[in-house]
Formats: sequence, structure tokens, C-alpha cells
Amino acid sequence: MTALIILAVAGLWAGMQNTLAGGGSFVTLPALLLAGLSPLSANITSTVALFPGQLASGFAGRSMVLGVGRLSFWWLIGISLVGGIVGAVLLLITPPTIFARMMPWLVLFATAVFAWGSFVRTARAEPAKINVGVLGVIQFVIAIYGGYFGGGIGFLMMAALSVAGMHARNAGATKNALAAAMNASAVAMFALSPEVKWIEAGVLAASSTVGYLAGVWVLRRVNEKWLRVGVVVLGIALTIGLFWRQF
Repeated sequence: MTALIILAVAGLWAGMQNTLAGGGSFVTLPALLLAGLSPLSANITSTVALFPGQLASGFAGRSMVLGVGRLSFWWLIGISLVGGIVGAVLLLITPPTIFARMMPWLVLFATAVFAWGSFVRTARAEPAKINVGVLGVIQFVIAIYGGYFGGGIGFLMMAALSVAGMHARNAGATKNALAAAMNASAVAMFALSPEVKWIEAGVLAASSTVGYLAGVWVLRRVNEKWLRVGVVVLGIALTIGLFWRQF
């Protein structure tokens, strides 16, 4: 019972964190490990459990989603779906240790790029320009990683969309929808896996959905400057924690 209460609290926290910035799986994964799941089972169960909330938050924030230039929102969705399939296949045939070791560096890089896009680029008179082909490739790579492991995909997408010139609120809503798309591919492949622990997944799914929807409410009302500051602070904290776990 104690483990289920911990999972419920972790799901609520993770759902709100994913909506606002990303990194919610770093809350659910430790909670699932504490509940006795193996690392692989925790990874797959977390992906399945967070998916309903991602769908709910993506739908709730649909009025704020955008594309970038000629790369429409629906093109970004398609890229995310295909990349998610590739990542899920990789997870089923290879161990996750390589991506786990890369994770602190990915979060550190994404936090730095997001900070540059938020506080350096915005000081210029002209908005940032980014080749839509490059953005498409970046999103495809993020989607592969998202289908494989997924931790930190929110930071990576927020970084890419911020550099592309998208406002924080729109970037937050768009990355929620794209995360749902890439994880839809992974969940479709994981649903029949024996590694999914359905009781734990159910508790996390219910509480994280509430957290996602609460996060959308906050996203519509929070001051954009403080939202950007919060993303950077959270990214720094996650980076320190991830490096600390490797020693």
C-alpha cells in the first residue's frame, strides 16, 4: 500500500512536471524501482503509464500548438510517430545502458540550448531562424530517443522549439502533443510486453493524468519569464542528480 501511495504522488508530480517543462520520467522511474521493478520493467511501465496523461494534456493544450515555418505541426507529428517506432524497436533488441549513460549530457546540452534560446536570443531585434529541414532531423532523433528511453525529451524539444523562435507557452503545448505522438508508437509495441506491470501502471496513469491537466491550467497562466527560468533551474537540478547517480 505504501508503494502505491508513493507511485500516486510520483505520478501527480511527474504529470505536472512533464506539462510545464519535461523530465517527469525521472520521478516515475525511481518510484517504480522503489516498488521493486527491474530497470527494464520500470522503463517500459513508466512509458505506458504516462501515455494517457500525455494524450490528455496534448488535447487540452491543442489551441496553443504550432508548427515552424513550412514544417507544419502535422509534419512534426508524423516525424514523431515514425521516430517513436524506431526507438521502440531499438529498446526491444538492445539494452538501455548506452542511452542511460548519455542522459546527463543530453539534459545538460538541452538546458544550455534552452537557456540560450530564452535569454540570449530574445535580446536580439530579429527572431531566430532555423532551417526547417534541420529542425525535422532534430525532432526525428529526439523521437527515436523518446521511443527508446524518453527521459528528458521535454527538455530537448523545448530547446529545439525555443531556438526555432517559438514562445514558451506554445513550445510547451507543442512538445506535449509531440511527446504523445512518439510515445503512441512505443506504447503500441509495449502493450503486450510481460515487462509492463499493470497495477503500478494504472496508479501512475490515473495520478499523472490529473497532474498533466493541472499543468495545462498552470501553463496558461504562469508568467512566461518565470516559466523559462523554471525550466532552466529544473534542467540544472536534473543534470546534477543524474551525474551524481553515476558515481
